[in-house]
Amino acid sequence: MKARIELLQAMPIFGGIADESLRYLLELCSEVSVAAGEFFFREDEQAQSFFVLQEGRAAVVKNWDGHLYVLMELAHGDCFGEMSLMDMHRRSASVVAIEACRAIELPAAGLLKLYERNLEQFTLIQMNMGREVSRRLRDADERLFQAKMGVPDVLAEYVFRST
Repeated sequence: MKARIELLQAMPIFGGIADESLRYLLELCSEVSVAAGEFFFREDEQAQSFFVLQEGRAAVVKNWDGHLYVLMELAHGDCFGEMSLMDMHRRSASVVAIEACRAIELPAAGLLKLYERNLEQFTLIQMNMGREVSRRLRDADERLFQAKMGVPDVLAEYVFRST
């Protein structure tokens, strides 16, 4: 439990969150293992949780014309899947394990329970999520601008043919 709390404390989304609240959230979480080449979730699926990568590497990918293109790579301590919980829409991309992965899965229902228990801590997590999504949007804006300016290979790279 201590290592998992330290992992969360090092993440911007959980910045400023009390140990007690992190322990509470972790009690509501499950741990998932995903083999290399398998998906945590797929684009257009309904979202029920977000993830924190404990081990391994994964890629955020988008399907285009039967091919999957990498938007970004994820490693130890990265979180993913939170955007769909914030905007209440389906997954905007897929996440596939590049190598065997282990992750903490935090269900939306767990965040609701934190809301009921400690509104201040819940609000801080939501604000931190907003900051993280905003940071990613700024990065995407910059890559889009570079692509429009003709900078080669800025948006994505081909990874493999989808099945």
